[in-house]
Amino acid sequence: MRTGLIAKKLGMTRLFKEDGTHVPVTVLHLDNLEVVDTRTNERDGYTAVQLGLGTAKVKNVTKANRGHFARTKVEPKNKLVEFRVAEDALLEAGTKISSNHFVVGQKVDVTGQSKGKGFAGVMKRHNFAGLEASHGVSVSHRSHGSTGQRQDPGKVFKGKKMAGHMGDERVTTLNLEVAAVDEERNLIMVRGAIPGAKNGYVLIRDAIKKARHADAPYPAATLAAAG
Repeated sequence: MRTGLIAKKLGMTRLFKEDGTHVPVTVLHLDNLEVVDTRTNERDGYTAVQLGLGTAKVKNVTKANRGHFARTKVEPKNKLVEFRVAEDALLEAGTKISSNHFVVGQKVDVTGQSKGKGFAGVMKRHNFAGLEASHGVSVSHRSHGSTGQRQDPGKVFKGKKMAGHMGDERVTTLNLEVAAVDEERNLIMVRGAIPGAKNGYVLIRDAIKKARHADAPYPAATLAAAG
């Protein structure tokens, strides 16, 4: 198991194939993605790598994190995420990771924070059909109808689909395809839409339900190795 990546979602565009057909893609940017720290079995009881994305101003970094970055001799980062990895996939602090970590045609899982929709009714939130337009239904055409049962059990079960806050939650989309990789600009283009708004952070991992692509570098594609 190798590390995933942190990326910033720039938005959507399309790529044209040789036959003239186009493929909608989401553009993800690996902005100065670097290994900040590692976790080992001897010290921490598990193996993982901590990645950092972007470059943060020192004045905007907490004192604890300043010491953390100083200890590992890595520039302060805007976003930190830890990825569990196999013991032979550990990377040294300061290693910069390239967009070639994923290859064209590979299946990936992408995790992001979905757009918040505010308070929503059941028709929008849970795809309810709503009540009838006639036959005695008055001023409640978009309501959810009855919610409880009879005297037994005499309550509304937890998890009942009702109106409420919609969106703004962690969402993972499985088995998306890498459509293109731009090594020079450190971009990864994933076919289709992914969760989250523009300029939001997303996590990209090897698909858990598909075998890793034969050409995917192990343990990672570093900028030094890519050059």
